[in-house]
Amino acid sequence: MTEPAGALRVALFPATFDPPTLGHMETVARSARLFDEVVVAVYAEPSKPTLFTVDERVALVEAAVQELGLSNVRVRAYAMQLTVELAREVGASAVVRGLRAVSDFDYELQLAHANKVLAPDIETVVLLASTRYSFLSSTIVREVARLGGDVGAWVPRAVATRLADRFGDPRGLPAPHNGLGGEEGADRIAGFVTSDDRIR
Repeated sequence: MTEPAGALRVALFPATFDPPTLGHMETVARSARLFDEVVVAVYAEPSKPTLFTVDERVALVEAAVQELGLSNVRVRAYAMQLTVELAREVGASAVVRGLRAVSDFDYELQLAHANKVLAPDIETVVLLASTRYSFLSSTIVREVARLGGDVGAWVPRAVATRLADRFGDPRGLPAPHNGLGGEEGADRIAGFVTSDDRIR
């Protein structure tokens, strides 16, 4: 699709953002350099329960965008709508996706191909995570925060504050007692737990 001369190049970056991490915000900042406008779309109704409500997640992303000083980024929620339909609604010519590791590739490839069939005029732009954030996910952040760990190096300041409000400040409070010793706690973080114990 050829854009008219002078038209704004708009990109859509959709995710659940539960909570937004510095990996998410790196993708937002890089997208803001590539496009005239970036619409960050917070998915309201994912298939798994969320720690924060959609309004809370939108507010956290907005605070993180403000922290980065990005004037060409706006945030909105969406629900029960194809991502490519939302892209057309906001005038986006591209959907931005972040790729952390090989484990993400198959899913993102399938999604990109499906979106291309649904909307041939919408491109998928994949940004590779930097090495410092290639391991980072919202699931890891939630679990570490829940177990009393300090996630301040992984999330924007507003998110760290909100997680401390929810789970307690790891700098001043002991980790919540969960009946696990040190080795078992490490195993839980690594994912060696029953499916019922995982954060969904």
